Amino acid sequence: MTASPDHEDEHGTVPSPCINVCRMDASTGWCEGCLRTIDEIAGWSLFDDNAKRAVWDAIEGRHAQFMASEAKAQVDAQTRAKR
Repeated sequence: MTASPDHEDEHGTVPSPCINVCRMDASTGWCEGCLRTIDEIAGWSLFDDNAKRAVWDAIEGRHAQFMASEAKAQVDAQTRAKR
């Protein structure tokens, strides 16, 4: 994710989080590239800046959740390998 902490670019607009990796993960309901839901992707161009910032905030939470689940999966795999 590349938005500034306040989710605005140098022009004061809220940029799209899209990174052109557009695949929906069935288990999470999030795009594998930008971590948005299909509703967030579909509505992005209609959202005002506050709604776009809220999506960025949700993405940050999802990213943290994703990283935690990846770390847990790695620990679980290492534990199984030691048995």
